[in-house]
This record gives sequence, structure tokens and C-alpha cells, in this order.
Amino acid sequence: MIQQNNKQGSVSVGSNVFTEIAGNAASTCFGVKGMAARSVSDGVFHLLRKESMSKGVRVNFHEDNSISIDLHIIVDNGVNLSAVGASIISEVTYKVTQCTGTKVRAVNVYIDSMMVG
Repeated sequence: MIQQNNKQGSVSVGSNVFTEIAGNAASTCFGVKGMAARSVSDGVFHLLRKESMSKGVRVNFHEDNSISIDLHIIVDNGVNLSAVGASIISEVTYKVTQCTGTKVRAVNVYIDSMMVG
């Protein structure tokens, strides 16, 4: 949890806020099919529905009030993976900083699967 203080009071921002913002930002990028989650029973990655997108996102808090974000995604077949990754990093960093004022130290994109069709 990040706590920001000012003259009027303080605001606490929990990890669920960061996961929702990051998941939504990543899923709107070109070439992203959706967020991914690994099934415990069979070890296969599954495409998450919009309601549970945050399961594909992990937020790490640092002592300097910055965060690192890990995203697990599924991409469309035939997209340029480095371009999609760069686009996601840029968009997630921008949206999280714009919405919360929190410094994003790193965005790590893990492409877990490629969907054909």
C-alpha cells in the first residue's frame, strides 16, 4: 500500500487499485488478447475475463514509495513481440502515474501464450 500525505490529509492506495489500472491499460494495447493466469491443476495458461484481469498482474511495493508491476499476458498470433512489450510498458507506466501519482520503477511483461485465430 502506498500512502501519500499533504496539507489536507492523506490518501492510501491499495494494490487492487494498481492491478486494475495496469490490467486495463495493458489489455487496451494493440496485439494483446488479454491477461493470463496459470491453472494450478494443469499448468496451462488461460485467458482471463475482464472481471478477473487483475489476477494476471502483480504489484511490488518499494521503500521509496515506488512500485514495480509484473504483467502476464496472452498476445495475438503474428504480432511483433518487442513492439507489443514496449507499448505495454509505456502505456501502463503512463496510466498508473497519471491516475495515482505513484512512481513506477519497472514494468515487467511476461508473454505467456500466443493465441491463434
